[in-house]
Amino acid sequence: MATAIVFLPLLGFLIAGIASLLAHRPAREADVIAFGKADHSDHRHGSHGHAAQGHDAHGHDDHHHDDHHHDDHHAPEPSPHPEAVSRFAEVLTTGFLMVACILSWVLFTQIALGSAQPVRITLASWIHVGDFVADWTIRVDTLTAVMLVVVTTVSALVHLYSIGYMHEDAGRPRFMAYLSLFTFAMLMLVTADNLVQMFFGWEGVGLASYLLIGFWFRKKSANDAAMKAFIVNRVGDFGFALGIFLVFWVFGAVSFDPIFAAVPGKAKEVVSFLGFHLNALELACCLLFMGAMGKSAQFLLHTWLPDAMEGPTPVSALIHAATMVTAGVFMVARLSPLFEATHFALALVLIFGATTAIFAATIGLVQNDIKRVIAYSTCSQLGYMFVALGSGLYAGGIYHLFTHAFFKALLFLGAGSVIHAMHHEQDIRKMGGLVRVIPFTAAMMFIGNIALTGFPFTAGYYSKDAIIEAAYVAHTPGHVYAFLCVVLAAGFTSFYSWRLYFLTFLGETRADKHIFEQAHESPLVMLVPLGVLAAGAFLAGAPFAHSFLSDATGAFWKGSLFTGPENHVLHDMHDPAKLPRWVVWSPFVMMVGGFVLAYLFYLRWPRIPGQIAERHPAIYRFLLNKWYFDELYDLIFVRPARWLGRFLWKKGDGMIIDGFGPDGVSALAVKIAGRVMKLQTGYVYHYALAMLLGVAGFVTWYLYSGGAH
Repeated sequence: MATAIVFLPLLGFLIAGIASLLAHRPAREADVIAFGKADHSDHRHGSHGHAAQGHDAHGHDDHHHDDHHHDDHHAPEPSPHPEAVSRFAEVLTTGFLMVACILSWVLFTQIALGSAQPVRITLASWIHVGDFVADWTIRVDTLTAVMLVVVTTVSALVHLYSIGYMHEDAGRPRFMAYLSLFTFAMLMLVTADNLVQMFFGWEGVGLASYLLIGFWFRKKSANDAAMKAFIVNRVGDFGFALGIFLVFWVFGAVSFDPIFAAVPGKAKEVVSFLGFHLNALELACCLLFMGAMGKSAQFLLHTWLPDAMEGPTPVSALIHAATMVTAGVFMVARLSPLFEATHFALALVLIFGATTAIFAATIGLVQNDIKRVIAYSTCSQLGYMFVALGSGLYAGGIYHLFTHAFFKALLFLGAGSVIHAMHHEQDIRKMGGLVRVIPFTAAMMFIGNIALTGFPFTAGYYSKDAIIEAAYVAHTPGHVYAFLCVVLAAGFTSFYSWRLYFLTFLGETRADKHIFEQAHESPLVMLVPLGVLAAGAFLAGAPFAHSFLSDATGAFWKGSLFTGPENHVLHDMHDPAKLPRWVVWSPFVMMVGGFVLAYLFYLRWPRIPGQIAERHPAIYRFLLNKWYFDELYDLIFVRPARWLGRFLWKKGDGMIIDGFGPDGVSALAVKIAGRVMKLQTGYVYHYALAMLLGVAGFVTWYLYSGGAH
């Protein structure tokens, strides 16, 4: 069953991809000419650079900022595939994912909720070199089962949603194949039984994200965003690879079971580097977490995530809810026996998670692109997950990953429905009043909002509040800082979530009259996934809270997560003596405060945001420009790298290598040969004269050198 779950998406990718290639046909000249003459201005896809327009009614201006991109690459172009092939690819890949989803829930019921024991399925011998052994093995335990449910459920719904969302796109077979490839890579990652196999899936999701973010490859901004995601992740992956090397050096193995069994005996292992003596396990975990920082967009390596919005909206939902960004959280949880034996590395995870949670939440306060607001929300929620992991509540981190998948996919696909209705407009300042024309989408976004903000009895309420409580009772250094960050971030999250909802759906419309009059609900194939995810935003909460987070949680996890004997976080969370009531109520108070503030600012007194922005322009621009991280990285890394490359090109390659090489020695040889060639005239008397001169010179030398004596 587990093998089928993993390889069904791969099979879908291969069949859809091959069918797409075999059926590919050059576009007819008449179609191309007609497409070139078509009026595409109605899509306004080119209006990406915005001049300063001053503050609008809500006090937000563009500041020459590329603040909202349109989610279409161009008007419908001639398809290189017959319609039957496109439909075949859609039905095949979606059907395979539906089957994989059903099998995942069956497996989850058997292993996580039932009495079935974890299993390991060896598919093939892979790498056997000396002591280095890495077999291709599928590991199926409760942690794997939870991730299988998350990945296949969200991916299946995204596949189904994409049938409606991408129905006019010429590259539908390629898009559906890429989605299945993305899913397969993530499934390979979460079922890995060793670090090398995990690294295969790790790089696979990186490749798939590059292909999907840059899916509309004719857009320069899409290509740039894909490159940015790929390059930033290479930084994190470099640390991840070094961490794997160090783990093998310490433990002599890359498979999880022998590594975990040897942790107690290796806890004090020391490694020497540049004259420093460092704890090997601490260093290895720090390097491994560096990989998680890249994949899960943590502070400093987060810059690729908002730009990933250049891909189609279904891609955003898949990346943010089930694949790619959850890889880092899963990896730290899987390696909990290693991290549990460290102190500094665990504190690093906690502090970076808390910083990411508050940092991303502040940026989300002022963003105007509907997808970017939700993207920074993802970044902030990932920070929450790492706060849970750093606090030692590994189950809490995975539980929030589980609940977050449903309501974040709901929010992104809901945003896609809004964009679809608004003819690809993404600026929330140009919306308003949409509840009257797309009421079902508005209701689904409302459910996603209350789950994200942690409204009682929604999924987010159980997982987010547990993380805040864990941060308070934790003993990891920096837990007080983390607690303050996540509580404050809860208030910010509520504010920007309701700001988005109010500006998009309520009040008087600010949209173009023609666009607003033509707005309508999405087709059923797009609305059904929204309804399923909305149900998940409730049902992923209370029914699973006891299994994930109770004192008897060991029977649920069956050893797939490890907590040391000194880790009492889960117990302390349920101890009233160690958890004051005000801590329990703090997230609810912040949630209500954020809602009330957003209501007053954007419905009651809508001029207030503009006045605040005018009074504090430096702070407003600082947040609008995302703390200037892109500009800072451009100054520190991009420009010096470009200068160094140009210097090596012009001076190193051009002046030195070419100058002394092909443009130097060879040029000199050609010049000398050219002059010598002039001596070859072809006249006999010239050659006779040269011979006479030679003889005269020889005789002269002979006489004066004493040869005559």
